[in-house]
Amino acid sequence: MKSERGQGTVEWVALLATVSLLFLALVTAGVRVPGASLAGAVASKLLCAAALADSCGDEPALIAAYGTEVGKLVREHMPSIFFERGSRALPVDFRRCRSTACGDGPESGFVRRSDSGLPVTAFVHVVDCRAGAAATSESEGAKCSGPRAGNLYIQYWTYYADSATLRGIPIVGDAGYHRDDWEGVQIRIGPDGEVDERASSHNGYNDAAGVADWGSDAGIAPVRDASEALGARPAGGWGPETHLLFVAGGSHAGSVAGILQVGRLTLSHNVHLVPLEPIAAAGSPPGFAISPPWLKRVWRDPEEEGTG
Repeated sequence: MKSERGQGTVEWVALLATVSLLFLALVTAGVRVPGASLAGAVASKLLCAAALADSCGDEPALIAAYGTEVGKLVREHMPSIFFERGSRALPVDFRRCRSTACGDGPESGFVRRSDSGLPVTAFVHVVDCRAGAAATSESEGAKCSGPRAGNLYIQYWTYYADSATLRGIPIVGDAGYHRDDWEGVQIRIGPDGEVDERASSHNGYNDAAGVADWGSDAGIAPVRDASEALGARPAGGWGPETHLLFVAGGSHAGSVAGILQVGRLTLSHNVHLVPLEPIAAAGSPPGFAISPPWLKRVWRDPEEEGTG
């Protein structure tokens, strides 16, 4: 039995690749294939088996969801995540874990999984406002007018089991604590190829956190707008892409330029990426203490400055 390696010939691999790519092409093109979701999953696994996917990673599933070009961009622009020293929480798949018991991980080093073995995960949502795609995006409820026109937006959403903004300050008790925490980082690719990045931070979005961002963090629009009008912070919190996401301990507030004392990190290619649109279409799981991404305004308006 040890000598029977199965059908490993070049012809068999080519057949697997052809059938798999056909499945993915039909699903991506919007053709109503019976059992399309199953076909896409099987095709991705077959491609991995044929060693055509990148270490059996996320790219086949991303291409099936968004097409070849956008799927590859989604994988390419996922930033590496740096966590503040002393923190243990990791972003995980909420469908498998909604408690710190399964969501916490090592306090230092390169981190790929939680202590319970769950992969570091980010969910993906794409808003394509480029010519040729904007009409489809708008028909699905997205806003692509004005400064959004011509841009491709990639939203990476991270789920944590809870948030404790004032963790470590005993006198505050439960203040600043809530179950379920949705944070994230967003990418904006302009018509000229320029790429901007911003991260969720409390009630707004920032690039590099600082005093000028307090109005955004607090959700006080006049203060935020004044800071932007004075040039103290970039409009909408968008700054140049750094390919980095810095996550504060406790609150998980983010920035894309480092000011934290970093204790551990997850490299971008080690973050498991999951298309969020099918999950959103299936409806919200019960009991979220914080609105999930598909119920936030930024889901439809990618230039929205609030996180609610």
